[in-house]
Amino acid sequence: MGMLTYILRRVLISVPMIILLSIICFIIIQLPPGDYITSYAALVANRGGVASQQLLDVLRSRYGLGQPVYVMYWKWVIGFPKGDFGIAMSLSDTPVSDLLRKRIPLTLILNFLAFLFAIGIAIPIGVYSATHKYTFMDYFLTFLAFIGISVPGFLLALLIIFISVFYLDSTYIGSLFSPQFISSPWSWARVLDFIKHLPAPIVAIGVAGTSNTMRIVRGNMLDILNQQYIQTARAKGLKERRVLIRHALRIAINPIISRVGVYLPEILATEMLVSIVLNLRTIGPLFYQALIAQDMYLAGTILLVISVILITGNLLADIALAWSDPRIRYD
Repeated sequence: MGMLTYILRRVLISVPMIILLSIICFIIIQLPPGDYITSYAALVANRGGVASQQLLDVLRSRYGLGQPVYVMYWKWVIGFPKGDFGIAMSLSDTPVSDLLRKRIPLTLILNFLAFLFAIGIAIPIGVYSATHKYTFMDYFLTFLAFIGISVPGFLLALLIIFISVFYLDSTYIGSLFSPQFISSPWSWARVLDFIKHLPAPIVAIGVAGTSNTMRIVRGNMLDILNQQYIQTARAKGLKERRVLIRHALRIAINPIISRVGVYLPEILATEMLVSIVLNLRTIGPLFYQALIAQDMYLAGTILLVISVILITGNLLADIALAWSDPRIRYD
């Protein structure tokens, strides 16, 4: 019953946080001077044309711009229960919900796989490095971890493009699908093509998370391996592998679980930059385009979706940590 109470309490706390975040997101989008009509007029002028004031006034009235912020905010959120997030003014009045429906699943899949990549590689390497302290491999792996932390994801994406195109002659770089599968319905052939395009973005996104996690696991394992109960387990004759996995690693990964809330912003931010560089059909390039065009409904909704993903990730991390350590439920 304690676990259910804890989960319910955390869910109830998340609801007002989402409401507050929706207000903050909308205000942030309104902070730059001007609006979509201003950006549209500048775009027309850059192309050598002139947008008449009458046309601009008609567009501003059509999109409900120029009204008080609280009025525009209310018109935006009133459609949320029906799945209506407004229209993307910069994309021919396409409903924002249609754009998100196509891009959010790919974004979540990419971020989730990058997270699994980071955790799946970092934990074994961190354990190995801790159990082979001060050896050549320990120094080498630690050096690689520092390099991974230092290299930005977008720079790594450019490096992957260069190596893949000029040395590996790969055709699976620069998108999540081959040209013939971009607009086609889902099929086994499209799924296989999607899988072939995944390694480059996953590596580019996950390397920094891998490096950070590896260093944390190594440090935690070094502390835990010196604990008395580990020495007792060894004295009982337990196999070293059982001692490491069942007794040491189980405790060492608790800080990793608690840091999921930190990893998610890092992975999402890296994914958005990598997606722009690799031209991936995720919310990253869409968000960038919306910011440039000052498309408040599209940019605000994407920013809110990202915030909800972070809150949900933190909620799941708290639940997982409470399940692994019952003491947390009663704090």
